[in-house]
Parts: sequence; structure tokens; C-alpha cells
Amino acid sequence: MFDFGLKYSMYKFTHGDLLFLNLKQIVIPVVRQNYMKQLLKYLSLVFLLTGLVIIANAQGNYLKIQNYKVYYGWAKRFPQDWMILRQFENEDKTYFLMVNPQTLETKIDETNFYQVKPMTMKEARAFFKSTPYQKALQKAEKQSVMVQDAGIESGMPEETGISLTADLCPSHRPLDRRIFTDIITEFKKVESPVPIALSITGVWMRQHPEDLEWLKQLQQDHEIYVTWINHSFNHRVSLKAPLKENFLLEPGTDINYEVLETEKAMLKNGMLPSVFFRFPGLVSDQQLVYRITDFGLIPIGTDAWLAKGQQPQAGSIVLIHGNGNEPVGVNDFIKLLQSKTKQIAGKQWLLYDLRESVDEEFETAN
Repeated sequence: MFDFGLKYSMYKFTHGDLLFLNLKQIVIPVVRQNYMKQLLKYLSLVFLLTGLVIIANAQGNYLKIQNYKVYYGWAKRFPQDWMILRQFENEDKTYFLMVNPQTLETKIDETNFYQVKPMTMKEARAFFKSTPYQKALQKAEKQSVMVQDAGIESGMPEETGISLTADLCPSHRPLDRRIFTDIITEFKKVESPVPIALSITGVWMRQHPEDLEWLKQLQQDHEIYVTWINHSFNHRVSLKAPLKENFLLEPGTDINYEVLETEKAMLKNGMLPSVFFRFPGLVSDQQLVYRITDFGLIPIGTDAWLAKGQQPQAGSIVLIHGNGNEPVGVNDFIKLLQSKTKQIAGKQWLLYDLRESVDEEFETAN
């Protein structure tokens, strides 16, 4: 038999984008002609399967969502196990929103493609207990006693670089597009598409359709790769109420609406919800943190809110606001980029995909 090395990388994008299969290395020791024939058959099969994955995973707009609900369980389609988070119907088809518990990647797929075992949340977490996804949920819960900034604050401390998160809270101001044009300019030669995590609210999506389309076009053009973080639907805030009665802690808040309606709004706009959640104002209490993890979502905080003068360290999850309300934080981030120009060019300071950053932190955790 012949022996050959095949290394590939795939990127998945939302809003109808395709997967790119980059065959970086194929080493073929040619011994006999029939071995070459076998290799060609093998590569043909790879491309065929890739095409099927492209068709199955292209993210579209689900405009007629019905019966959107929390649904937990195990879904199997060789060779991957998935944890089911949601179930919904759209145009006479039933879909799952699922997470890969090893990589924290999510996807939408039809339910009849999988072997399925429904579970309670407790059963599902026990079933996937040794995975990075469950370890991240557990760490977020351990930090739930903090009133502000509960959840995961950093990832991959051994790496030189950051994970950038930009919050899109309700605002009458337009999107601060400098964030995106500047990171694309700085990183285009060494890192493309540029990973960024956007914490988005339902109200912002409704108020800024043109800005949202601009962001989605950047992703479609492979300029950026977005991890969409649930930031609640309304993001209510009071200038007078104390923190323990503010934001999502405001009496009468319907947390089911705040979480699930935001996910539905993402899906209707052709965006793929991630497993991350950011509390409005970074404010929560222990009970609220557990309500969020019961949705299968990982609370994401920050150890570097630039507008507050917090300086990023290696592996920091950096927070800026991209909704036009925080020019100081945006200016500080742009200055940070400019100060790292040489390191970026030498691939010594990079932006990291939030999912990979959190995943790597817990991949080898005990």
C-alpha cells in the first residue's frame, strides 16, 4: 500500500458562505501506477464529501421560524458527536442548533441527518463532562459570585495576542467602522480572515440594518470571521438603579425572551449563534449566571476593557464598544494596533478566534 500525508484546513462562514478546503501538503511516493489510481479515487471522494458538507452547512436566512425552543441531547453522525442546544421548524423542516463540544463550533442542520438521543441538561452535561465545552461552563459557574464581569475573562495565556470582542449595544449612533477597516488593514498580510467576536443585541440588529449588512458583507468577502455572541435582546439599563437591580437584574426581566429572541433574530438575519453570552453592562448575579449556563451558553467577561484603562495581557479577552458610544475605547484599540505593527508583521502578535482561545484553555485542563 502507498503512504501519503494529507493536511487540510477548513473555514466555515455564515450567510451562505462556503467552506474552503486548502490542501496545503500532499506527499505522494509513487510506487506503482495502480496506487496513483487509488489516490485519485481517494481525492475525488474527499472533494465529493466536502461538497456535501458545503451544501449541508451553508448558513441561510431562516425567515419563517416556528416552535423555537430549548432542546438538549446527543446527536451523532459519523465521526462527530454533537450536543443539541435548540430545535426549531422552518418551512416544513425541523432543525437543530448544535455545538461541537471539542471545538465550541456551532452549526444548524436538519434533525433527520442524525442519530439522536434527547436528554435533560444535567444528563447532557454529564455525557460530555470531559470536553472543553463543559469545562468552560463549569469555570464560568465557579466565577458566578461576582456582580460584575462574571464568566470567562481570558484564554490561551501562553499565546502572544488577544481575542477581540466588540459590543453592539442599542445606540442611535452608527457603527464605528474604523475598528473593522483598521484590523483588516493591519492583519491582511498575516491573518485573513481576521477573527473578531461581536456581542450583538436584538434591538441593535433592528435599529441598524445597513450596518449589519455591511458587517455580513465583510464576512462574506472573507475579510473578517465573526463569532456572534448573544448580548440579550433589549439590553435595558437604568442610570439610577443600583447594579443589583439593573440590566438583566431589573425586576420583571424575561430571560427566556432576552436569550431566545436574540438567537432567532440572528438566524433570521443569516447569522450563526455561538455558545457565548455577554451580560449587558457585565452585570449579573449567581442565579443569573446559572440561568444562562442552563441555556448551554458560556458567559464571557473581559480582563481588558480598554475604555476603563485596563491594559491587555497575553491571551486577554479585550472589550471595546463598536456601537459609536465609546470612541475612547476604539481610539485606544487603534493605538494598540499601531504599537504592534512590527509584531503583527512578524506574526508575533495576532488576533485569536474566541472559540479557539477558550477551547485551548480547557483542552488540556484537568
